Amino acid sequence: MVDHLADALNTIKTHEIAGQETCTVRSSRIVGEVLNVLKEKKYLKEFKKMDDGRKAWFEIELDGRINDCGVIKPRFPVKRNEWARKEEQYIPGVGVGLLIVSTSEGIMTNIEAEEKKIGGRLVAYVY
Repeated sequence: MVDHLADALNTIKTHEIAGQETCTVRSSRIVGEVLNVLKEKKYLKEFKKMDDGRKAWFEIELDGRINDCGVIKPRFPVKRNEWARKEEQYIPGVGVGLLIVSTSEGIMTNIEAEEKKIGGRLVAYVY
């Protein structure tokens, strides 16, 4: 089984390391939602969905702000009072990066989930 989100984040990371300004990744709903979070938090400049009738993909404009990113497998559940501990586990320092989580209210950052006092499942990290 192919993990489109893992492929997308790996593509973004390798293009950032190489200093390239754009990249393309295969389109899926979860990839789109994670890209939206990354754009809102200013890790990406812009992205747009392209479709030629046979396949769809995202064209992404990189900002050069991502040092590392990836998926978290398995998608561990996190209770609403455990966000600080999970942040220590996956991010190198306090306030340095983000955890992207799937909650009952959609895909969001760990900070937003903590503010809303809800738990969720870990999806990805970025810093």
